[in-house]
Amino acid sequence: MDNLGTDVVVAGAGPTGLMLAHELALAGVDVVVLERLPERTGLSKALNLQPRTAEILELRGLLDGAEERSFTTVQDGHFAMIPVDYHCWDTRFPFQMGIPQAQVEEYLEERLAAQGTKVVRGAEVIDFVQDKDSVSVRYRTDGGETRLRAKYLVGCDGSRSVVRKGLNVDFPGVDGQGFGVVADVLFDKIPDGAQKQWRTMRNVGEPTGATTFKGLIPLGEPGLYRFVYGDRASRPKDIRSAVSHEEVRRALLDSYGETATVSEIRWASQFSDAARQAKHYRVGRVLLAGDAAHIHFPAGGQGLNLGVQDAMNLGWKLAANVRGWAGDDLLDTYEAERHPVGAQVLHNVAAQLGLTPRSHESRALRALFSDLVTLPEVNRQLGGMVSGLGIRYTTYGTSHPALGSRLNDQELATEDGPLRPSTLFHDGGFVLLTTSPAHIDAARAHARSPRLTTQLVTTLPWPSTDAVLYRPDGYANWVAPTPAR
Repeated sequence: MDNLGTDVVVAGAGPTGLMLAHELALAGVDVVVLERLPERTGLSKALNLQPRTAEILELRGLLDGAEERSFTTVQDGHFAMIPVDYHCWDTRFPFQMGIPQAQVEEYLEERLAAQGTKVVRGAEVIDFVQDKDSVSVRYRTDGGETRLRAKYLVGCDGSRSVVRKGLNVDFPGVDGQGFGVVADVLFDKIPDGAQKQWRTMRNVGEPTGATTFKGLIPLGEPGLYRFVYGDRASRPKDIRSAVSHEEVRRALLDSYGETATVSEIRWASQFSDAARQAKHYRVGRVLLAGDAAHIHFPAGGQGLNLGVQDAMNLGWKLAANVRGWAGDDLLDTYEAERHPVGAQVLHNVAAQLGLTPRSHESRALRALFSDLVTLPEVNRQLGGMVSGLGIRYTTYGTSHPALGSRLNDQELATEDGPLRPSTLFHDGGFVLLTTSPAHIDAARAHARSPRLTTQLVTTLPWPSTDAVLYRPDGYANWVAPTPAR
């Protein structure tokens, strides 16, 4: 048993854990990532980055690498398979980026390694013990058991999280009543009417009966599609059981007849409509993020994105605590801000499931809802939910329209020419945008965080405003009004 020592242990090397580790390493925090699997599975799993996640990656200079691995852009989102348009939001990325989860993980792990942090694979967390100063994490590898002491432990280890179970945190919610199957299939003959390229959410999925559904999404490689099907009124005996390739072939035949022929089924897995959320995201020196903190039906394509945004919110706060320039009061705002966001996602997913056309009445409701979505106000509200663009954090004091809002990254005028403000966030620090040199001098003199970038601009988007301070995750948390003359 070796006592190695580190600042933070992250359990789980999915998108959430890798993004969190990246944020911590960027801030100079010593982080160890423990991953149970000996190597990446390469399975595509989640397929999209929502607009807000694209904005987050752009803040860290990570978006270009993700775009290189993506296979398409999708010009809309969906709510219960009813398309919603993102162009009503002020963003540079009013679309979904089609990219398999496996590619997101590979890229983030590469960037993490470039910072000098590697994932310890084949390392299964067994248990942990915390006291007021540290957490002792016991994990197992082929070489035996090791105990690693850290200041903090973060469970990013998925829906069956060992860390969450070890905390004995309540995980309330509802058990799944229905199920779905997701599979990547290679067609010799593509079904009639299937999209050849994934450019829109229209016609990629649909109800097939009172409680059944199906969908096909092209994945960029010729003939390769994501096939999804299921029944919200039929639960298998064991939701964790393997899905046979023969079952997938039968479902394809039932759904599309002999107009389609399949040469290969690359993988298949079951999922349910269970919905649960941890009562707390933090207990002492142990925290939860991603699927370890919340699970839900994959309606709207929100799951991976919710986890990455958890990581972005937590990363700078945990780094501030570890580095000693902020205390528990800041770290507590992680749960205060992200728990309501997770609850809202579970709520909107439940609403989407409520639009399942089970009866004459629910079919009428779905048809009426489809008409309502064409109204700009309704489209904007739903689009803001599923894209993450509608998130706004509570701030105290003035009611200035910038406070709590996200950076929209529109070009600002400076003496040296136009500037994309997102370029100022690449080192993971605070950013002050101001029209007054006096605010720059004051900020440098009184800043608690050692990571602060200041930028003098000609104008700001808000009238009667001299300065806006942005947190490292791109949300405004302080403004200075123009003094009265």
